[in-house]
Amino acid sequence: MKNRLLLILFAVAGITTISYANIGGEPTIGSLSELFYKLSQSTGISALSWQQVLMIGVGFLLIYLAIGKKFEPLLLLPIGFGAILTNIPLADISGEHGFLGMVTKVGIDTEIFPLIIFMGVGALTDFGPMIANPVTSLLGAAAQFGIFGTLIGAIALNLVPGFNFTLKQAASIAIIGGADGPTSIYLSAKLAPEIMGAIAVAAYSYMALVPIILPPIMRLFTTKEERATKMKTLRPVSQLEKILFPLLLLLICAILLPTAAPLIGMLAFGNLLREAGVVERLSKTAQNELINIVTIFLGLGVGSKLAADKFLKIETLGILALGFFAFCIGTAAGVLLGKLMYRLSGKKINPLIGAAGVSAVPMAARVVNTVGQKENPSNFLLMHAMGPNVSGVIGSAVAAGVLLAILG
Repeated sequence: MKNRLLLILFAVAGITTISYANIGGEPTIGSLSELFYKLSQSTGISALSWQQVLMIGVGFLLIYLAIGKKFEPLLLLPIGFGAILTNIPLADISGEHGFLGMVTKVGIDTEIFPLIIFMGVGALTDFGPMIANPVTSLLGAAAQFGIFGTLIGAIALNLVPGFNFTLKQAASIAIIGGADGPTSIYLSAKLAPEIMGAIAVAAYSYMALVPIILPPIMRLFTTKEERATKMKTLRPVSQLEKILFPLLLLLICAILLPTAAPLIGMLAFGNLLREAGVVERLSKTAQNELINIVTIFLGLGVGSKLAADKFLKIETLGILALGFFAFCIGTAAGVLLGKLMYRLSGKKINPLIGAAGVSAVPMAARVVNTVGQKENPSNFLLMHAMGPNVSGVIGSAVAAGVLLAILG
């Protein structure tokens, strides 16, 4: 027993000697209590602040929403995990030379990730419903009222003590109203990178909450008769039309609004890969492997922006509130224009499809279809709602281009 005790003491003495040498002290036995104190300061518990604990809790909440509630899991899961990683003290994983820091610098600060996501969205999206019934594109345009209404609201919020948004920050916040995560990240990276984390979380959170936010607004502004309106089957769209559309879209963008060309161009390119019929391998890669890989790193990078020292500010609450306001205004504007079109068309257009003008593709269109079928089980609005939905994606990119042209 005595021999074992001596071996333990010699081992502790050896560890003490080595530890002192490693932390810059002389290689002597020294004081064990001082050594243990210094070692304790290198643990996560000693350096953990209540703010970091709170943000780690937010990360776990996002993971719960992704797994338990299936709210936008492809993005909320990596964002939540990134939030946990970035708030681990002393790890510096989101620092300049940390893993998440380099991911952010390479893919988000350069706007590469949002653009690749847009290419994938283009490859995944069928523009046929909008081509078949182009008048519905106006509903997607109407939903952008939420963006410009929120721009005014963000500036007005500066009258409240504690808020001091610049015009560039207000524009970045306003784009949340388009319910388009990649566009929100793209614009905020250019105009207001310091608040990108709050903007990205607000944008993707509200996108995830589309099934909860949209239905009450849709019911508020429509009658039972309007919601039950059946629409005629859309005409078939030829392959030639589908090939020419992205090319025409890019040409118009290049002539009228070149600042939106990066977003519109990648959306058009992805859609051309889909519709050309001669590059199936490239189309499938854009739809699957490429967009999946970029989504992982984009989510982790956005999560790294949720560091406690940057996120826990009064401005964050304002951003979240304004983002919700923008989302609601955009949805309401689309539905109200839908009501007008319902009247002008002789009750042939269901005003519910206006709610799909927010560009949460294709979730908003699915919600519209679900609400319509509750009023009339034989009502199938999915393809009709995809027209405004696709138009909303284009509209949010155009709105971002306008804001960049003015403020960039």
